[in-house]
Amino acid sequence: MAINIRKMNKSDLETFKKWLYKPHVAKWYHEPESWIEEAEKSDSEFNWISHCIVEIKGKPIGFCQYYACEDSDEDWGGYTKLGGTYSIDYMIGETEFLSKGYGKEIVRKLEEKIKYHDDAKRIVVQPEKENKASRGVLLSSGYLLDDEKDIFVKVI
Repeated sequence: MAINIRKMNKSDLETFKKWLYKPHVAKWYHEPESWIEEAEKSDSEFNWISHCIVEIKGKPIGFCQYYACEDSDEDWGGYTKLGGTYSIDYMIGETEFLSKGYGKEIVRKLEEKIKYHDDAKRIVVQPEKENKASRGVLLSSGYLLDDEKDIFVKVI
């Protein structure tokens, strides 16, 4: 079943907040207040981040975002200064959609969106070591692990 990724809007905020406090999400999305603040200020202070909702047949099932690393204050182990570096975050909020391959599809769709940016050269992601599911998604999606920096990288 195909997923759709669309721009997050203000009416999605309550669902997003609910997902952040679900145990399977909260263990990886620490400091939910920060994530909520970024989403609430997506039209102003955090307009450099593309906040998105993942849907299946119009039903919101998750959240994802991407941004140019040069717009953030993160160095990404030196990858930011190389230029053309983007990062992604993703999660499935609705438990019945976990472990069905949707994570890999979300990553693929995010890559498609990033490739439209003329400067895009690579994507970097840094899930926690314990997040085996996300790390598995990235490896199966063609990302390579930079062991020294513990950062997954894919040249696009």
